[in-house]
Amino acid sequence: MSETETVDRLTIYADYVCPFCYLGKRSFERYRDDRETPLEVEWHPFDLRSGKRNADGSIDHAVDDGKDDDYYEQARENVRRLQEKYGVEMDQEIAIEVDSLNAQLASWHVSESDPDRWATFDAAIYEALWQDGRDIGDPDVLAAIAEEIGLAPGEIRDAIDDEGLRAELEELFDDARRQGVTGVPTFVHEGRAARGAVPPEQLERLLEGE
Repeated sequence: MSETETVDRLTIYADYVCPFCYLGKRSFERYRDDRETPLEVEWHPFDLRSGKRNADGSIDHAVDDGKDDDYYEQARENVRRLQEKYGVEMDQEIAIEVDSLNAQLASWHVSESDPDRWATFDAAIYEALWQDGRDIGDPDVLAAIAEEIGLAPGEIRDAIDDEGLRAELEELFDDARRQGVTGVPTFVHEGRAARGAVPPEQLERLLEGE
């Protein structure tokens, strides 16, 4: 690549506990595998559990967020439809009891401290939840995932307990809201966005034009 050429940049707003983020990631991987030119990807965390998280980290389902049984049944149907469309098997369709805050803290730490291995860690977190049904809110699970891919489990535990890191993450959550992101996944390129687990051809249009 010459010095005058620029690399396309894609920002992905996502939360590990969103099944559509996992499916959207798989769709994005298909697009990227077929893409001929380099692409720089920036992960931007989003907090789906905001407002429903108790002090102990459990989820308060009594909080009215507009998501009732009908909403979740429709979500399951959409997940099944996209699984078939993208050829993706999943251990579960939704994970309403899982909180991703600890996973996002661990992931943000790795993205800052060991960026070359972040993509592997990011993928391993998704796989742990959606392929293996593991609780990615559990620090022991996250430490084990880290160790499985060659990261130091102690660093992951320290990151989860790091109040400064938590403040950084909260600022990123706030920034997503300021940018007008209300749901995930959201893919953003040069001020244009595609929302949801969109197919590879829609990502191609977003990044490469009509």
